[in-house]
Amino acid sequence: MNSVRNLTLICLCVQLLGSTASASTSLWGKKVVLKGRRCLWQLQPETVVPPLKELTVCMLLRRTTITDWTGFDYKAPGSRDIELGLGGTDSQLIVWLFGEKHSLKSSLKLNEWSNVCFTWSGQTQRLQIYVDGTSQLEASVSPIRPQLAPNGTLTLGVSHFININGDVQPENGKELLGEIGLFRMWAREWSAEDLRGQSCADGDVVRWDLQQWKHDCPPELNSDIHCAWFLYKINMWTFIVHSTKPGNCSVSLEEVTRNWMESIFPRNISVHNILVSSPSRTCHVVNNSAALHAKQPQGSSALSYSTFDECFSCEVYVNVDPATNVEVVQANIASLLSLSFSYDFLNLTADPYSISILPVELLPAVPEPQPTVSTGAPASVTRPTQSLPAQPANTSTTGDPLDVNETAFGPDTFFRVNLTLRMTGSPANPEDIIEKWVKKQLEVNNTMHVLNLIVKENVGRNLEQYNGPMIFHSQLKKYYSTFHIQEYNINSVAETKAIINAALLSKYENDSIVIQPMNVAIKHIEPENCLEETTSTIYGLYIWPEAFPQINQDMGCEKPRFKRAFRLCKLDIETDMTSWADPDMRNCSPLLTISDLDNINVTTGNAAEVVDMIQDLVDVQLSNSAELSPSELDSVVEKLCEVVKISKIKPVVGGKIVNIIANILLSKTDITPLASTILDLTDRMGNNMEFQDESVSITAPSLALSMFNVDRNEFSGLTFGVSSVSSNMNPEIYVNQSFVSEPSPETDATISLPSELHNFFSPGERNTTRVQFQFFRTDGLFQDPHITNASQSSLTMNSYIVSASINNSHVSNLKERVVVTLRHQTPKQPEDKVHCMFWDLQKNSGQGGWNSRGCITQSISAYRTRCLCDHLTHFAVLLDVSRTPISEADSQILTVISYLGCGISSIFLGITLLTYLAFEKLRRDYPSKILINLSAALLGLSMLFLLDSWLSSFSNYSLCIATAATLHYFLLASFTWMGLEAVHMYLALVKVFNIYVPSYILKLCAVGWGVPLVIVSLVLAIDKDAYGSAPERAAVMLQSNDQFCWLQNDVFFYVTVVAFVLLILLCNISVFIVVLIQIRHMRANKQSVNRAGSLPDLRAVASLTVLLGLTWLLGFFSFGPGRMVLMYLFSICNSLQGFFVFLLHCLMKENVRKQWRIHLCCGRFKLSDYSDWSRSVTVGGHCKKNHLVNSDSVASDNTSTIRKISDSSTGLASNHHQGA
Repeated sequence: MNSVRNLTLICLCVQLLGSTASASTSLWGKKVVLKGRRCLWQLQPETVVPPLKELTVCMLLRRTTITDWTGFDYKAPGSRDIELGLGGTDSQLIVWLFGEKHSLKSSLKLNEWSNVCFTWSGQTQRLQIYVDGTSQLEASVSPIRPQLAPNGTLTLGVSHFININGDVQPENGKELLGEIGLFRMWAREWSAEDLRGQSCADGDVVRWDLQQWKHDCPPELNSDIHCAWFLYKINMWTFIVHSTKPGNCSVSLEEVTRNWMESIFPRNISVHNILVSSPSRTCHVVNNSAALHAKQPQGSSALSYSTFDECFSCEVYVNVDPATNVEVVQANIASLLSLSFSYDFLNLTADPYSISILPVELLPAVPEPQPTVSTGAPASVTRPTQSLPAQPANTSTTGDPLDVNETAFGPDTFFRVNLTLRMTGSPANPEDIIEKWVKKQLEVNNTMHVLNLIVKENVGRNLEQYNGPMIFHSQLKKYYSTFHIQEYNINSVAETKAIINAALLSKYENDSIVIQPMNVAIKHIEPENCLEETTSTIYGLYIWPEAFPQINQDMGCEKPRFKRAFRLCKLDIETDMTSWADPDMRNCSPLLTISDLDNINVTTGNAAEVVDMIQDLVDVQLSNSAELSPSELDSVVEKLCEVVKISKIKPVVGGKIVNIIANILLSKTDITPLASTILDLTDRMGNNMEFQDESVSITAPSLALSMFNVDRNEFSGLTFGVSSVSSNMNPEIYVNQSFVSEPSPETDATISLPSELHNFFSPGERNTTRVQFQFFRTDGLFQDPHITNASQSSLTMNSYIVSASINNSHVSNLKERVVVTLRHQTPKQPEDKVHCMFWDLQKNSGQGGWNSRGCITQSISAYRTRCLCDHLTHFAVLLDVSRTPISEADSQILTVISYLGCGISSIFLGITLLTYLAFEKLRRDYPSKILINLSAALLGLSMLFLLDSWLSSFSNYSLCIATAATLHYFLLASFTWMGLEAVHMYLALVKVFNIYVPSYILKLCAVGWGVPLVIVSLVLAIDKDAYGSAPERAAVMLQSNDQFCWLQNDVFFYVTVVAFVLLILLCNISVFIVVLIQIRHMRANKQSVNRAGSLPDLRAVASLTVLLGLTWLLGFFSFGPGRMVLMYLFSICNSLQGFFVFLLHCLMKENVRKQWRIHLCCGRFKLSDYSDWSRSVTVGGHCKKNHLVNSDSVASDNTSTIRKISDSSTGLASNHHQGA
């Protein structure tokens, strides 16, 4: 018979930890009644208490008589002292720990159930006692032996001793007269929050189960106390019997088990996770007779049944919803598992004596790859209460029994490292490479972890060249890095320092990148623990226990109870000190809503907590909805105003308020009704903020505030600048404590305050005047109804908003004006007008509106505007768009047309070049040679245009300059050859007598390729920074916001591009008119041409238009009502210019088609190499000494006018001369 292993696709090995217990042995729903008669409950000898370094014990009991009593007693082997115990009198509660007695004045009420718990941890050396979830005592305990003595004896309700025979005997007196409902012990220190939650999870060291207890009197049913719980773990052995001859099965044994569980469980029991072992012929099942009859010791034996073929162990985690009493769930699940299950040819039956149904604290994580390091502990359930990020787990769990030898004791060792190094090469992200190198060197053996790594370039004498978003990196750069190292107490401090030093001083080489460390400074630091802290949040009240540095504490959520919240004791890179990070409550559900804010009274003591609540509530609401409702917005703003009004604002609290406002601004919330209130809120908050330094800045996505305390007698001006890359990123602030009229090129908004402002400072007071700056990337707070609601309004916001104010002062009528420089969001077109405006709070009945009074507008360029204003407030630039704006749809269509047309042109220009270069007979005349050069220039232009955006995406400064300069060169070369085409036509058709130019084509090439090279070289020599990434101009040229490497300098652009192109086009259109007149004269003088009809003339016009580039003139006329039509024509005609060259000068030329048929066709389409055309082709290349007019004088009689113009224009002139 084939093994069932052939049936399984996935086989998981599961180690069943601890003893198992069936539902029939569970003591949940039962109690031990102690009435004074002999009734000894003791721990089974096989149930071993390990040497615990932290623990929690909980006992549920009820006293029925006033007397001294003993709850439980645990003694070390061979000792009469109480190692661990609980007892008391009528007025005291007593806990023994390591032989020490700890008393507190607390009386357990008679005939009432009391839940008494106490915790201890060797890490904190602290004992805490809780009664009914409330902390009653906290005491320091420093035992000589830092762990609980293992393998001891434990009794319930009475103290005990060991007689000479080794038997446990009760001691007379102080026995408990009453009842015991629960007793559990865990191998970890539970937090106050966990104990307050009244968890029903069973212990992982000692459980409330008959298999762990020996007793003289049986338990009784307990109808008074019930514990409803929802998380359970089921352990069992399952027998496999083959109903038929086994075959191959397409599902795994785990899937079969899941089908089994889901088929027998009702809907309120959901299967979370299943682990199965490999099938075996021998099953180690529990002999339950000891537990059932309490006569024999617990044990396990290897049983071999002839009734089953194989068996496997199974571990199932389930969630019961709603939570149900533990004893009820255990009985129901045990009953359901008693039924056999058939799947295909398999019959599965659970061994009833191996079934264990235990309430657990947490369900295991979903089995997927996690960034954790194995510690050798069982992997079935992982629930750390203190976990180090990306390091070996070193804390206890609440699931299965813990190997105490793997429990960490004491904090890890920490070091601060300062590293200086040199890097050779030009990587795109040098900081990332340095970070990866450092971690690779230090984290190789998982004995240490790199934290808080910061890498900064040491500029020194290196030149940093700014150009848009790109930085030029020289071949050799110097970097400074600082970071923390967390070492897991494996080596001594001296050994660890030596390891770090050796690892960081090694040279790193990878292709062209070389990292050479220069200096390493290592300092051993000893950060303190994060102390216990109580936080009140929208998720409930949480008491975070003391934690070591870089330890993640976790606590059970208030809702849902089976989820966990986390909080890191974070080590700060600036101060080398620890502090609690913000709690991670993502798994928890809020207990409050925004409407509940109305019930909270703000005081100076709770203002910070209220702001935290508001921030959490807003984050939760905006994560579930795109906006806040008007009532929710009212509640949030009203409560924030109370906070600002009642208390002095610290920068940390102010940062949270700014974040709240920024999140609301970035949402779809309609904030217009409260815009003035919010502006007043931010202004008062900045004026009331308390900080020690001279200034403080706060940033949030799309929002920035800076406050300065200035001295009236020392004030010489102040400049505030902001750069904002994205609405989802914090802006970057630039400050200069002087008046700067010229802004930095990287800023989006700059405001410079003149020294005259000191006249508005409060007299006689030093360092009390506050200057406040604000920056808004969004205009949600500045909605003018006359602009936003007017469908015909031509004004639109075209910049970000920046403001300045002085506390307790109204600044106006300045002689030295405030200089505000703002970058345009979209480039200004020549016909557009810009207006500097300020936000007038008095307009529109106090709702606010834009006003230009007191501001002078100076347009710097299409991308910036300078405003000179005589007062302080919020400033912005509004664009007056009198033209028809380009819609987003039109922009996308024009972009697609441009790229598609250039792609098509590139293909057909390549075919044109290959045709003329491959067939020597086609390039014998001058027009063909000029056409080859023009096609090459146009091909280079089209290819560079297509590749430009891709090349600019590398953010390489040198590459971008080269790309822009090459694109500029091919653009100029294309127009130069169009001009030379016009010059050749003029010489051939107009100046037809006695013209001879020696080395004619060579001189044309020198001009056609040399002049653009000279122009580009001059630009590079004068200012190579004229080239670079210009997203603004790319938006104009391509109707796209992508980066585009091109000319940045307006002067160079208008001189070397606009003027150059316009000059050539004016010359070309003059030649075009002259040629058309010449054609008309020819038709009048030659009757054969007249009889040819108008089609050849139309082809002549089209050919001239393409060769001379006259379609580019459409760009100069793209304005007015027909602007969009002209823009579409411009994009189509010019992007397809290369295709038109192929169409008119390859596909429609008879001589080219004949060459294709001679050399490329076969069969009846192939022509012989000898034809009339071969004799009539122009021979200018063989008549170098002839005049230009005669160099191409032979043409076939049936060649039309257009073909003479485009193919052999001189030949047409020759015929004209002969006719004359």
